[in-house]
Amino acid sequence: QVQLVESGGGSVQTGGSMRLSCTVSNYRYSTVCITWFRQAPGKEREGVAAIGGDDSTFTIASVKGRFSVSRGNDRYTAHLDMNNLQPEDTAMYFCAFSSQVLNIQNIPPVRFFEAWGQGTQVTVSS
Repeated sequence: QVQLVESGGGSVQTGGSMRLSCTVSNYRYSTVCITWFRQAPGKEREGVAAIGGDDSTFTIASVKGRFSVSRGNDRYTAHLDMNNLQPEDTAMYFCAFSSQVLNIQNIPPVRFFEAWGQGTQVTVSS
């Protein structure tokens, strides 16, 4: 069974930076799409950034220029680098895995994801 382990998260002041990491285990094929979602209290879950099986990437408009997604040392790890964090970025962040998505032009529909991480809290204080 594919499992995802997230690391990073915590508290930071406005304007600070943070890196989240997500590692896929129990999977050894080449197509690895990892997408980051977030959910703030009282709000719907929101896709934030994704990296596809072909290493294409996408970030939503509200974080473009501040957040970036990249591969780690191997294709089973992805990082979400977040810069100039704002209080509105405060949320629980989750990574999700798909073995089906190659090219990323948008956040893939939730039905494509086969495994989810446990979530990590990001809190940005003003």
